[in-house]
Amino acid sequence: MKQEVNPILDNFLFTTRLKDLLAWSRANSMWPYIFGTACCGIEYMSVLGPKHDISRFGAEVVRFSPRQSDLLIIAGTITEKMAPVVKKVYEQMTEPKWVIAMGACAASGGFYRAYHVVQGVDNIIPVDEYIPGCPPVPEACIAALLRLQDKITQEPKKHREALANSK
Repeated sequence: MKQEVNPILDNFLFTTRLKDLLAWSRANSMWPYIFGTACCGIEYMSVLGPKHDISRFGAEVVRFSPRQSDLLIIAGTITEKMAPVVKKVYEQMTEPKWVIAMGACAASGGFYRAYHVVQGVDNIIPVDEYIPGCPPVPEACIAALLRLQDKITQEPKKHREALANSK
């Protein structure tokens, strides 16, 4: 006896695990908080523009409060005076949270080899993705966002534990 199959359910019903659904929704609906301090902050504006349109990847809702965001983008030079502010902003963000270091200055201090410049924001907070360049091109920002989305959907818990253990 052949079982009757409802064509509507066949076309519109799917099954998945709850953790996979949550990871997919987190990866495709990021709310970034931009900590722009130099030319990288200006360059990030072009990523939001119509030519590159980061909204295709679910990260267009730029927030201006760390309590409403889950992605912190450090775009530019961080000085020793700014370091406590960056740490406080990171601590105010909701869990789960991710960080992207945009540009050579945020990643390694750039060409500033001085006492007042932090030689990499990863000395203050954990960083998930680095975007190279001075200033980085918009395509590199989109590529970093896509890599971060892959990390979130593939192994969200393992990635955060590894990041926490590296400090």
